[in-house]
Amino acid sequence: MDCPLENMCGGCAYRHLGEEAYRELKTKNFEQVIKNINSDSYRLNPPIFISDGSRRRASFAFRYNKKGLRLGFNSEASHEITDIGQCPLLTNGLNAALPFVRSLLQAVCSEPYTVKKGKKTISRTISAGDVFVCEADNGLDIVLEYDAPLELNHRMAIFELSQSNNQVIRISHRRSAFGNVETIIEKSRPYIKAGRYNVLIPAGTFLQPSREGQEVLGRLVMKYLTGVTGNIADLFCGVGTFSYLLADLPGVRVTAVDSSEALLKGFKDSVNANQIPNVEIVCKNLFKYPLDNQELKGFSAIVFDPPRAGAKAVCAELAEAENKPSAVVAVSCNPATFVNDANTLISGGYDLSEITMVDQFVYSNHSELVACFTKRQI
Repeated sequence: MDCPLENMCGGCAYRHLGEEAYRELKTKNFEQVIKNINSDSYRLNPPIFISDGSRRRASFAFRYNKKGLRLGFNSEASHEITDIGQCPLLTNGLNAALPFVRSLLQAVCSEPYTVKKGKKTISRTISAGDVFVCEADNGLDIVLEYDAPLELNHRMAIFELSQSNNQVIRISHRRSAFGNVETIIEKSRPYIKAGRYNVLIPAGTFLQPSREGQEVLGRLVMKYLTGVTGNIADLFCGVGTFSYLLADLPGVRVTAVDSSEALLKGFKDSVNANQIPNVEIVCKNLFKYPLDNQELKGFSAIVFDPPRAGAKAVCAELAEAENKPSAVVAVSCNPATFVNDANTLISGGYDLSEITMVDQFVYSNHSELVACFTKRQI
């Protein structure tokens, strides 16, 4: 789909290309990276391309001054904001929400807040920040991020505007990217579907960028683990989208591990609400404290889906472990770090059987993948 801002906005690296040329380039770039895997016996499956206009969550920057409000994505290699009205990457629901998001920001930014400077009280207004919008399956979830207090006048403005929009079900605020999130209004708990379950999502949490992409990744993971019984570890589990699918396998118990207490609290609430008895949730920093040999004992399979930094420590423990799980399914949003992880597993007694590229970061430089490793038979 054409975009009038493609030469200005930094959101899409390759939108200037035709669809066929784009897909050829994306596939070629991916194959060039994974050539560095120390194996030539695996199957490279045909890539799976997610459709344009499927992105269900987005982060927008905003600036507010006397000239008005600018809302959009940063221009390429710049901190300047490309003001947008519509974006072809986004779902129809997110595009439809943009006028409301503008009205919300204008209302909040025009209201003053006070700060103390010595003995004086100074009135200021919000001038810059970010806003995160997610289209959950039951409505819109919005997080305002700016470094200023939320005073009564801001809360009243948020409340009044939210009542005028039936699609908005939650609005929250945080002062920094990793700060505590305060929910201002919640009409109902936002959720997404994972298999047959409604998964409650915390405000501002990470989700796969598209429903379609989440479903494709889930199908690929389940392709490799259907028929597996016993204990399965879901590492870097996030909100648990793989755990819910795995929990429905007969004879399986799932141990889901991540490092965010706030995220895992929401996961536990959702597991309890869905009355799922065979999911155990563990809070653990897997970069510093991966599952060791003793902890790996008894797991029949491992799934991991780390951030872009990869799963170096996890793979090192798997490579050295005496109690190796029979199958490892790797999900990665960074083929370069995946290559390092794959080579560690291969050198440590695993065979790489299949890789599938999933292009859900449409028109960007980023690719996702799912790969299956099996314990080498001696």
